[in-house]
Amino acid sequence: MDAATQAPAGRSRTQSETTRLIVLGATGSIGQSTLDIVRRNPDRFHVAALVANSNVSEMVRLAKDVRPDCVVCADSAKAGDLRDALQGTGIEVGAGEAAVLEAVERPADMVIAGIVGSAGLKPTVAALKPGRTLALANKECLVSAGDFFMAEAEKNGVRVLPVDSEHNAIFQIFEAENADQVEKVTLTASGGPFRTFSLSDMERVTPQQALKHPNWDMGRRITIDSATLMNKGFEVIEAFHLFPIDRSQLDVLVHPQSIVHGLVQYADGSLLAQLGAPDMRTPIARCLVWPERMEVPVERLDLGVIGSLTFETPDLQRFPALKLAYEALDEGSVATATLNAADEVAVDVFLSGGIGFLDIPRAVGHTIDEVLARHHGSVFGCAEDALEIDQLARGICRKWISASAA
Repeated sequence: MDAATQAPAGRSRTQSETTRLIVLGATGSIGQSTLDIVRRNPDRFHVAALVANSNVSEMVRLAKDVRPDCVVCADSAKAGDLRDALQGTGIEVGAGEAAVLEAVERPADMVIAGIVGSAGLKPTVAALKPGRTLALANKECLVSAGDFFMAEAEKNGVRVLPVDSEHNAIFQIFEAENADQVEKVTLTASGGPFRTFSLSDMERVTPQQALKHPNWDMGRRITIDSATLMNKGFEVIEAFHLFPIDRSQLDVLVHPQSIVHGLVQYADGSLLAQLGAPDMRTPIARCLVWPERMEVPVERLDLGVIGSLTFETPDLQRFPALKLAYEALDEGSVATATLNAADEVAVDVFLSGGIGFLDIPRAVGHTIDEVLARHHGSVFGCAEDALEIDQLARGICRKWISASAA
């Protein structure tokens, strides 16, 4: 099911009404971009809750800027610092996992799900409440538990709108009423900083090199995942769950300019594309006021100045992470949950200098094989099932990395 286009929606909101928001992952790149839009449109949005992990100073700055009803820090050890800093503001303060889940329960029209990593799974599942819209930027919900998550969204009548630029692009041009006429959905990838590197060159890549993405300003993990093309593999898995398409209809093209974010090929020969400057405020704004549009102060494209757009087929030999993602999608939820967990572990070790760049997909591939040997064919009935596989995969991956370094 395509929850983004088919799930029941409540009454459409007009520009004169205020949309109540809960922002999960407020201090991250998605949260910051969302709150920039909120700050510029104070009459259109009210923040019911800001949730972040442990960056107290940034949470305090944002809270004083947008004046939410409450601010919650997932790290319970930071509770005192947060309360002291916001004393006298009238803003409620909470800390710890229970406080996060309580914040998600607050009345809201839309939840922006931008918590990075598996830590975002339980809060985002808890956000699937009837009458809400979910603007989804947390990859783990679909990569680690896509079948379960979308079933929960359908059961609660929650409209899921994709925030990621590529999925949002497809959302804008995918004609749900003509889904049976869609031949192919294509996600684009910049190719990252090592698009033209040989395998031998990539063996010597350093974390400092890998963190320099040519087009996007993102968090550390997603920047490394973009360099390995693992992030594009995650997006293929997400697209499979977001749109009514088969695995065979999904495709990836390398597009270094990051101007075309997604394409849909139809049976009549039409190829529709969504273009835009690489700025996350555009897809976020599309979600915030959907089905309307709103003014956003992003760079306007001048195709005459750009001159040309180029596309390449990704090389799965040099970028085996994308191949692993395709294979994991074929295997099912256990494999995709393992893919995500093992990648997170391997990327962290790479960033600390413990393994090489190409060891990331090697560690992930080994972990998937071992987890599937134990749990092949298993299905997830709840978020805890996905988290159990997540923890198992992390342990196996760490063990493989330690053995490889010995």
